[in-house]
Amino acid sequence: MEFKHYSVLLEETIDNLDIKKNGIYVDGTLGGAGHATQVCKRLGEGGRFIGIDQDEDAIRASSQRLSEFGDKVTIVRSNYCNMKQVLNDLGVDKVDGIVLDLGVSSYQLDTAERGFTYREDAPLDMRMDNRNEMTARDIVNEYSEHDLYRIIRDYGEDKFAKNIAKHIVRMREEKPIETTFELIEAIKAAIPMKIRMNTGHPAKKTFQAIRIELNKELDVLKNTLRDMVESLNPGGRICIITFHSLEDRIVKTMFKEFENPCTCPPQFPVCVCGNKSLGKVITRKPILPSEEELEVNSRSKSAKLRVFERA
Repeated sequence: MEFKHYSVLLEETIDNLDIKKNGIYVDGTLGGAGHATQVCKRLGEGGRFIGIDQDEDAIRASSQRLSEFGDKVTIVRSNYCNMKQVLNDLGVDKVDGIVLDLGVSSYQLDTAERGFTYREDAPLDMRMDNRNEMTARDIVNEYSEHDLYRIIRDYGEDKFAKNIAKHIVRMREEKPIETTFELIEAIKAAIPMKIRMNTGHPAKKTFQAIRIELNKELDVLKNTLRDMVESLNPGGRICIITFHSLEDRIVKTMFKEFENPCTCPPQFPVCVCGNKSLGKVITRKPILPSEEELEVNSRSKSAKLRVFERA
């Protein structure tokens, strides 16, 4: 299957990156190279592009797609949490722009055997990097009822989290839950029929929660954001596209702190804490997909773009 991924908020991201012809740009979630292709097209002779992705299929597809740009492009298979190390290994100290398009790619969702989708029956996998030994099956069958409840509540924001966890545990006592449809069965049993009739797919939130837990998505973002901002040259920008409120909240809060890190009490006449601003938030409100984009790609519905510029 061809690696297809519709790049959400493409023009808005490229505009906000404010690309310099001879700058160095990094895409930490390379995917199908949609954003990357547009960045590379704008680079001059001295420009450089570094693409990072942990997904083997994405690496294969993007390498092919970006081959026309020759040795301007370096592609590394890794998680963007290792960006500092990747840049170090390449002898790069500072860059002029970073793009992160978080969440699952269309390709990952549409390739049933990857186990991300609740629309087809497949083994419970959900690994963004298939070198990881742990899969979604391990979480579903081995986490305690309390831990399942905690992740479905916190990462899925599902008000039926307690009941879903209870039903998963009850079902796996009879036999291990192996596939996406078996997991959906447990979830459906936990949610009252009249609520299931009036909302989206009942498994959506639980699948999101398990995927986030397995791939440590929120921890990676939280632990890496400062490093990435500090890797920018003055005037360099980081553009982050999120797809759910948990990621967006992290980006919004941390960008705000980077802009104004002062911890002095408000009554102090001058700052004595010594915390220095890292730059400024460019997007006071997130940039959302246009009506046209929503018509072409319904998956862009929850996307939000936030931008920060290094001082």
